[in-house]
Parts: sequence; C-alpha cells; structure tokens
Amino acid sequence: MRARYYFEGEEHEELRTQARRFATAQIAPNATSWEEAEEFPRSLYPALANAGLMGVGYPEEFGGCGGDLGHTLAAAEEILLAGHSVGTIVGLSSHAIALPPILARGSEEQKRRFVSPVMSGEKISALGITEPSGGSDVAALQTKAVRDGDHYVVSGAKTFITSGTRADFVTTAVRTGGPGHGGISLLIIEKDTPGFFVSKKLKKTGWWASDTAELRFDNCRVPAENLIGPENSGFFAIVSNFVHERLYLAAQCVAIAQLAYQESVAYARNRSAFGKTLSRFQVTRHKLSDMATKIAAARALTGEVAMRAMAGEAVIAQAAMAKNAATDACSWVADQAVQIHGGYGYMRESIVERLYRDARLYAIGGGTREIMNEIISKTEAF
Repeated sequence: MRARYYFEGEEHEELRTQARRFATAQIAPNATSWEEAEEFPRSLYPALANAGLMGVGYPEEFGGCGGDLGHTLAAAEEILLAGHSVGTIVGLSSHAIALPPILARGSEEQKRRFVSPVMSGEKISALGITEPSGGSDVAALQTKAVRDGDHYVVSGAKTFITSGTRADFVTTAVRTGGPGHGGISLLIIEKDTPGFFVSKKLKKTGWWASDTAELRFDNCRVPAENLIGPENSGFFAIVSNFVHERLYLAAQCVAIAQLAYQESVAYARNRSAFGKTLSRFQVTRHKLSDMATKIAAARALTGEVAMRAMAGEAVIAQAAMAKNAATDACSWVADQAVQIHGGYGYMRESIVERLYRDARLYAIGGGTREIMNEIISKTEAF
C-alpha cells in the first residue's frame, strides 16, 4: 500500500485516479520513445487540459479547475508514477512557474490573454530567469529592458529555460532599473516578437523528453502593457513563487524515489541469484527498508510544509529543508535502485537508469542545494 500525503482525502483520491488513468493511457506507452526522441508531441497539452488536469490548482475564472497546492502535488505525483517519464511531466508543467507571477500581480487583461490559453492547452508558457553569466544569483541578472514610448527594448540572453524551444510566451526577468534586486521587472515576451530568438536546444543528462533552451533577445520590442505589476517590482514576484516551486520539486523527488523503489521491489521479487530471489537476501531487504524509510521521511516533511504553506504560514526555510531532504532521498534511492538491478540498472532500457539520471538535476534546479542551506542558515541564525 503506497503512502499518501496526510492532508489528502476523497477528493484527492479521485484526482489521483483521474491522473493515473490519463498517464497510463497517454504517457506510459510512449515514455521510452519520447525520451529517446527528446520531445513529446504538442498535442499532449490539450489532451491534458481535456482530461481536467492542466488547470489543477488554478482559478476557474481563467479556465482552471480550482483546488490548491495539495491537489497540484497529488495530481503531479500520480502522472509521474503512472507515466514513467519525468521529462514529460516537467515539460507539461512549465506553466507552474511561468503563470503564478501573472496570476498574483498581472492585470485582468493579462490573465485573460496569457493564463486562459495555457489552461486550455492552446499555448505553452515558460519562465526565463537564469542567464549564461550567472545561475542562482537572480539579483545580478543582466538582461536589460529600456523604456521607449509604449514599448520596452530588451537585450540579453537566458539559459536552461524549460519548454524554451516551443513556448508561446516567456515570463521574463529583466533589468529596468539600477543594480541589485530593486531594478528587476517581469515582462511577458511572446514568441513571435521580432528580436526574440531560440539560440539553441540544450542537451541534458536527464529530463530528455523536456525541451530546454537558450534564448536571445536582440533589441526585442515588447509592448509596455506586457509588464507584470509595477516597474522594478519583479524580484519580489519571483521570490514569492519560490516556496510553491520548491515544494513542487520536492514532491517530484518523492515520486521519483517511490517509482524507483517500486521497480526495485518488483525486480527483487523476480530476479534469482544463487538459487533464490534477491528479495530473500537480507542485504537486499535491508536496502529496500532503507529506501522506504527515506521516502517516508521526505514525504512527511514535504507534506507538513505544504500543509503549513496552504494555511498561510511563512515557510521559506522549511520549503528549502523539504527540497533538500527530498533531493537527498531521491538521489540515494535512485542510486540504490540501480545497484539492486545490477547490470540491467545501467542499461537504457531500464526505468531506474532513466530515474538515476533524472534525479541529479533536483539538487541544482529551483535553487541549488547550497542556496537552500544558506536560506536555512539565515532563518535558523546559527
């Protein structure tokens, strides 16, 4: 019996069933081929929307399905577990980091223009913050946006942008003021804007089915009406979304670890060595016990912090703790899963080989492990 987050109820279970059916039918049969092709079909976005899953956690007035962070985590976990493709769920959910600033600080017109089409699967959104010149230091970004009448002229570059090669618009962090976090704004830059280029599609260690891009802005003229909130207020819009993003990543880590564990249990029960199945060796049973324990601990912390966040508590440090704990558990469990599978675990035909590669990114994305520790240390006042 697989554990659930302790805040879940009948509504969450129904949502999980809905997500599991979709992923089993639409993703799992194609997971390997999409990973090898390094992309999944764009038609999967409207299919997800038609299944009532794209808009989980988003307001109904803009095409969402309602619900809260808990519903989002439950649906995402089930899609990953049943779909067997981390890259696909990552690509399908890039709106989870691109849309919140628009919903929180954008105008009603911006919400209608940009949020609603994503909810229907018509458009794809991405978030553009990281730059080639720097990673986690958001306050040091260099992409400039200079006001020119009714437009901003944007020049600069972004990298490691999830869904960047085919996003219809990018919620982009730009510098409209002086140095530091006080000079940062957010602009919605649409794909067909002159001067907006996808420089290249990036090759990654994992997350193969999810496209990742480097973008360039060459005197790109963006309508001033695409500014999200007041000028020079972008940094706080970015930071305010970090808690939910990091909890979402932590939940993905729990799901990856759970899937690696399930694959390992099944393999240990069926694989024989020296006249008995691997599950009959104490060393294997203890390894599986440690895997289950680490997953349970990461799930409990992630669930507690998510529940507190939904209650309106300030959980910046706790979200960082949950992300680190889940990242550690995910990487360790995936590594042990490969070990249990032996040579088969090192083959590309194995799910655990893919999960092992996919797990590595989580200690980097959404703020590195070191940045998480810095956040924790400042809050705990060591």
